[in-house]
Amino acid sequence: MSSSTVSHRDRVLIAAIADEDSITGLLLAGIGHVNDKQKKNFLVVDAKTQVSTIEAAFQDFTQRKDIAILLINQHIAEKIRPTVDRYQQAFPALLEIPSKDHPYDPAKDSILKRVQKLFGDA
Repeated sequence: MSSSTVSHRDRVLIAAIADEDSITGLLLAGIGHVNDKQKKNFLVVDAKTQVSTIEAAFQDFTQRKDIAILLINQHIAEKIRPTVDRYQQAFPALLEIPSKDHPYDPAKDSILKRVQKLFGDA
C-alpha cells in the first residue's frame, strides 16, 4: 500500500464538536488526542463560538484521514445544517448526539432521514 492510499484501518480516532459538558465527558472517556501538529480532535462550542469556527472544524474533521467517527451535538449541527446535510461520505461516520440541555430530536437528524428514505419509511 502506498503512503498516499488511506485504509479504513488508519482511521482510529473519534472526533467531537460539542458543548463543554459533552466534550468533558468524552475526554474523560478517553477520546482526546493532540497530534504532532498540535491539532486536537475536538471543538468545545459555547455561546460565543462563531458559526464559521464550527464549519471550519467540521470541514477539518471530515477531511482528516485518522478520524473514523465524528460526533456532533444535534443543536450544534442545526447551526450548520446545510453543511451537515450535504455530507455524504462513509468515513468518518457522522453521528448527531444529544446534550444535557438539548434532547435528541429524530426529526432533525439528517442521517436518520437518509436511512428511513433508504428503507422506505420516510
